[in-house]
Amino acid sequence: MSATPPVPPKVKQQNTVKQQRAAERERKLAEFKKREAKAKRNRRIGIWSAVVGGVAVVGLIVAAIVLTPQPVSYSAGGDGSKIEGVETFENGAGHVEGVVDYAQTPPAGGEHNQAWLNCGVYEQPVPNENAVHSLEHGAIWVTYDSELPAAELEALKSHLPSTYVVLSPFEDLPSPIVLSGWNTQLALDSADDERIPAFFEEYWKSQNVPEPGALCTGAFDAPGKVS
Repeated sequence: MSATPPVPPKVKQQNTVKQQRAAERERKLAEFKKREAKAKRNRRIGIWSAVVGGVAVVGLIVAAIVLTPQPVSYSAGGDGSKIEGVETFENGAGHVEGVVDYAQTPPAGGEHNQAWLNCGVYEQPVPNENAVHSLEHGAIWVTYDSELPAAELEALKSHLPSTYVVLSPFEDLPSPIVLSGWNTQLALDSADDERIPAFFEEYWKSQNVPEPGALCTGAFDAPGKVS
């Protein structure tokens, strides 16, 4: 008759259970640490993504500001500097109704409509009688031939201040571009002519007009105004 196998000591069975529990705790702890590490990694990624995204947004804003053409600035009035090619006239002033027959093309002063033309950029010809009233307030009227190339027109716009200027096409100009102030005028062949900023420095918001400092807004918008 075979002998009955001995029963393992009870203490060894208890040690095995303890070991299993310890191993389970170690496993859970390892999983917890793994989750924590993953969460920290994701947080870091999120933070850096936000930083990079913020920097990119700031960069786009800065680039937009830098690349967007800004209006130039001129000193109001002039110091009497002589500019080659500038013609001067002795037109009178006064408010009238209807169409006026002007001595210059485009007009550089004279009788005009009681409503001034709001300064800005126009893509269509504007009424002479309203534009002349704006000249009376110290604005500069920049006229150009409708056949002027687009690149030349953009170059011309780059010379414009933010206010007290009217830009519009004009039929039958004596030259591709003509700048007109009150009783002053300069004919030009190119938008790159260095006399354009010189003309603005001398005659823009001049005190030698019938109504210096009067408004160039709040009156009449002609058709075709874009800004």
